[in-house]
Amino acid sequence: MNSLSSFSSSWFLVIFILVASSLMLFSTGVSGATFTFMNKCDYTSWPGILASSGSPPLESTGFELSRGTYRTLQAPTGWSGRFWGRTLCNLNGSDQWVCETGDCGSGQLECNGAGAAPPATLAEFTLGSGASTSGGDDFYDVSLVDGYNLPMVIEASGGSGSCVATGCVTDLNKQCPTELRVGNGQACKSACKAFGTPEYCCSGEYGNPNTCRPSVYSEMFKSACPRSYSYAYGDATSTFTCMGADYIITFCPSYSKSQKSSRDSTPKTTEGESGSGSSTPTSTQSEGEMLADGSWLAGLAAGDSTRNLASAITVAASTTILILTFF
Repeated sequence: MNSLSSFSSSWFLVIFILVASSLMLFSTGVSGATFTFMNKCDYTSWPGILASSGSPPLESTGFELSRGTYRTLQAPTGWSGRFWGRTLCNLNGSDQWVCETGDCGSGQLECNGAGAAPPATLAEFTLGSGASTSGGDDFYDVSLVDGYNLPMVIEASGGSGSCVATGCVTDLNKQCPTELRVGNGQACKSACKAFGTPEYCCSGEYGNPNTCRPSVYSEMFKSACPRSYSYAYGDATSTFTCMGADYIITFCPSYSKSQKSSRDSTPKTTEGESGSGSSTPTSTQSEGEMLADGSWLAGLAAGDSTRNLASAITVAASTTILILTFF
């Protein structure tokens, strides 16, 4: 009897260690970072994903994100790449997937290693090693160097360091000069895309920070979105760092104080309507107010982790009960 009791206690200890290890795995985020894509646009968007050379592709390289829904993807430690939102996407007469803005040219929902056709608002990331020494920081930014097609914000959830929110909530399509405007205002080109000259593209003799300076067009972008890249050498006020965080990328963020109740509610996770719509997003807060309030989605990624953690505990506890009952 004592031998059986000792054997059962040993199994209980093994299961306890397994559960504790699972808890540590979830809490430390050793597998890299979780990216949560949130669509607050009045229309469907189609995120595109491109891993940098040397980084593995994520679970998806492009997917549909209906209004009011979100999706999470896991990235490994050291991953580097970019995200963007495609708009007004449909199958053409040849059954090829095409988008009016941000198209990656793959002809499919997945981008399969192809990048965004300018103009497109870009979220760029390089995840650190996760170590506590210098070099473990994540680097991230929102870039308008390739133009703009929709508002986008990056927010860090958890982590240590400055971890500030960055992005562009201003509707630059409404402010876009005629010479940069795409179609009926679906997007706004960069000056490089519109004119192709070295001084606007920071190429040739202008290919260094000493000779390539902000233009009247990049200054317009910078004035509207102070924390976003507006030209190739705008690093000093455009790149941000954090360590050990998860990240929320929101398309068409809404920071209206009158919408607090909707911000506090849990967003839908189902993929709904497939239409692209045509309404234009608006923002009722200034860029400064938006960036000062960088915590309204902070619980979203944690909420997913909590549900996953609860499931892990339930499964482990059930296993423990079954083993102890058997013995």
